[in-house]
Amino acid sequence: MRLYLMQHGNALDKTVDPDRPLSPQGIADVGAIGRFLAPLALDIPEVWHSDKTRARQTAERLAACIASKPKLREREGLAPKDPVRAIADAVRERSKDLAIVGHLPHLESLAGLLLTGAAEKTPIAFQQGGVVCLERDEDTVWRIRWAVVPDIVRSQGGR
Repeated sequence: MRLYLMQHGNALDKTVDPDRPLSPQGIADVGAIGRFLAPLALDIPEVWHSDKTRARQTAERLAACIASKPKLREREGLAPKDPVRAIADAVRERSKDLAIVGHLPHLESLAGLLLTGAAEKTPIAFQQGGVVCLERDEDTVWRIRWAVVPDIVRSQGGR
């Protein structure tokens, strides 16, 4: 099973728009990541996201680039400071691949819990608009398979 963790794209400051939708840079970054991932023909049945506008917009743009056309699902427990155990348990119960679009520090804590057993350990430095792919083997051990961030995609000509 693969788990794709994506931090939402860059958002407008709350002084500009209290809903904090994606900024033009966030839209560009998420689009570039989506175009980069599209040729991989990922088979992701669902994309979970928080109720925040920036996460929903990021999830919509990601889903549009995935060949399997995943179902978008707003999910409780994905806010920036929510505890991660319930989401980690839900992920552990799954057999099909899943993408989660979320926020810091939640994504860092979730990855830490899955990879090390401790939510306070944060082995991954997320970047807005970036995706980290974790893979669970048959022994239920999680490992980092790959990561891609907007800086890398931009350095390759923006794809």
